[in-house]
Amino acid sequence: MTEDIKALANGRLLVARQEAVARITFNKPERMNAMSLDMWQGLNETLDELATDDQVRVVILCGAGDKAFVSGADISEFETQRSSEDSVRKYNRISEAADGALYDFPKPTIAEIKGYCIGGGMGLAIACDIRICADDTVLGITAAKLGLGYGYEGVRKLVSLAGPEVAAQVLYSARLFPAEVAQRMGLVSEVVPREKLAQTVNDLATRIATNAPKTVRTAKAAIRAVLKPDGPVDRASVDRLVADCFASDDYVEGYRAFAEKRKPQFRDR
Repeated sequence: MTEDIKALANGRLLVARQEAVARITFNKPERMNAMSLDMWQGLNETLDELATDDQVRVVILCGAGDKAFVSGADISEFETQRSSEDSVRKYNRISEAADGALYDFPKPTIAEIKGYCIGGGMGLAIACDIRICADDTVLGITAAKLGLGYGYEGVRKLVSLAGPEVAAQVLYSARLFPAEVAQRMGLVSEVVPREKLAQTVNDLATRIATNAPKTVRTAKAAIRAVLKPDGPVDRASVDRLVADCFASDDYVEGYRAFAEKRKPQFRDR
């Protein structure tokens, strides 16, 4: 199996494609993968590209090195990138666009988390569909220790994931929560030994990628529609996607494979 690797943001963001799975690696281990402005921009561009890549069915996000998934925003940039009202607005616009692109990404996303997952890193993890972390992970949002305002969209996603009481505890305390505690709070899906993390995530991604892509995308669209905060649920668009599944060649392949007791070969058609 060959792996196609692309570097963005001066090599601080790596995108690898292997068959139907793409892996985005935050590649700044010397700063525990803290997010710089060019990394936010690169992430947005990457997600736009992967969204229209018909070969990609699942995306994994992970951090380089052994210490962190993403340790938050790169504070060393604050003097140059977040020192005035205009620069703060620009930074927030770019970072929020990337975060929104991840949350609205039409295909399944998995956060592979180890070490520190803090602040903006936690925001990225929450924007993914599934979070699997190593048993040595610590997670938290420390905005209250830095005097930073934590915006509406970030709070909304946190409340949608774990409820208002957990969101309050996370945001008010600025505490770092061990993996097992975070799982009990509903912040992560699964906790595994560090040495099994990559294989666990890869196995799940491969399993998802072998299922019918239209069905999986429809399920994600329905989940996002249910969680939409403003206005009525857009049932009509979800119903159209469901109808498209039943009208697809993959539906025919699915029931024929079941009847013939063989593994289906879905082609997203």
